Amino acid sequence: MIRFIYADDLDDNPILRDSMLRDRAVQFRHRLGWDVAVDREGRERDQYDACNPLYVIATDETERCHLGSMRLLPTTGPTMVNDHFSDLLGGGSVESPFIWECTRFCLSPQADSTVAALLMLAGGKFLRAFDLESLVGVFDLSMLRVYRALGASPEVLGKSNEIGVGLWHFTDDAQARLARRARVDVAQLDACFERDL
Repeated sequence: MIRFIYADDLDDNPILRDSMLRDRAVQFRHRLGWDVAVDREGRERDQYDACNPLYVIATDETERCHLGSMRLLPTTGPTMVNDHFSDLLGGGSVESPFIWECTRFCLSPQADSTVAALLMLAGGKFLRAFDLESLVGVFDLSMLRVYRALGASPEVLGKSNEIGVGLWHFTDDAQARLARRARVDVAQLDACFERDL
């Protein structure tokens, strides 16, 4: 199941909210060793969570347990790419009403192999529904082979050492491949989208 929830509405789903933020702490601080803020309840948040992003959240059947998520923000406002990684773009920036940033792509330790594809498929659904062109994000270059395997490789805009900035476009072929990998019918995703947004 996929939920599309803006930050302003996230407090209406406290169990789902907290399980997502705790899984983010596990992935980004404990597993990857990033210097991120974690509160006393073990939840990871940063300043971009205060910008009313749209969270795309994969859940279990109860819709209360987080299996994976990502955070989407328009590039016309504050973004991680522009605020912290412009050096990878030669000092430039990505700013367009047709491009949104994807950050905090997180998988729960309980997630199975379909969850990453499901999240990417949901991101593509979001783009198409709002007539957007692409998602931009910072990624570890070692993930390129994973993206290729999923059938959703980014256009690399810039890179340095182990980090890159990529632009994801979602074609009909990419949607079909991701739907097969996620083992989901696109109509199911459409129903989730229409319910939430």
